[in-house]
Amino acid sequence: MGMQTQALVSARWLANMVKTNLVGPSLRILDTSWYLPMMNRDGKKEFAQTHIPGASHFDIDDCSDRTSKYDHTLPSEEFFAEYVGNLGISNNSHVVVYDASDFGAFSCTRVWWMFRLYGHYQVSVLNGGFRNWVKEGHPVTDQYIKPQPVKFSAKINREWVKTFEDMTENITTQRYQVVDVRPYERFLGKEPEPREGVDPGHIPGSKCMPFYDFLDENGMMLTPEELKRFFQKTQVDLKKPLCGTCGSGVTSCHMVLAAHICGAPGATVYDGSWYEFFTKAPKEHIATGISSKLGG
Repeated sequence: MGMQTQALVSARWLANMVKTNLVGPSLRILDTSWYLPMMNRDGKKEFAQTHIPGASHFDIDDCSDRTSKYDHTLPSEEFFAEYVGNLGISNNSHVVVYDASDFGAFSCTRVWWMFRLYGHYQVSVLNGGFRNWVKEGHPVTDQYIKPQPVKFSAKINREWVKTFEDMTENITTQRYQVVDVRPYERFLGKEPEPREGVDPGHIPGSKCMPFYDFLDENGMMLTPEELKRFFQKTQVDLKKPLCGTCGSGVTSCHMVLAAHICGAPGATVYDGSWYEFFTKAPKEHIATGISSKLGG
């Protein structure tokens, strides 16, 4: 695949790699399944029961800064390097990430983004996820052989991560467009958030592109043309700086991946997302309703 690693790989391509025994030090597969409590699913448990042959489980809660009171905050470079090195991933590995969510992609885009954030660009998302893999009849297993740990070095690109202070300042400066990928009803303040003590609403001036709308009904990523139309419809300019936000910084990475596929790599992510913003912001910075959806 060379240096220009494709952002998406097909189940057929990956199944061929599995069949020809090419999964190993130079190709690592990660099941990144993670769910909100309300989804009543356990990614680790399900991985133990069934996964793509040769895959390891990557847990965004384990690979995080445990001292943060916010969910799965990004870990230090050292922690990330050790965590992925322990999964047999070196700086020469092509990493393919997927999850088993019903959407086709849920948490895997966050891990795709994390690898890129820590300087590893040879990473792809399995288009259609485990849902599609199973539907196409590719092999699954409950067997897991832990790879030999290897050395991985990580260097974080701080410019790709936005803080609460950045977001507050941007309300006034509007230096970058903020794209919120939570469902419209939560964005508009009409439906409850999945976290206790957090009300719905959004950061003033942000636009809403629900994460599942980047995918088609089969859980496959929309084509570049369809994605571009979605950005246009939402009045998000791919030629200007972008920042993704969501509930806790996971599904916002669907927007980063979509922009990347449309030729706009390097969209940033507000790691704390709505959970942190709601907790810290003065109430007048909490927008609800339709007028603010139009940027007002």
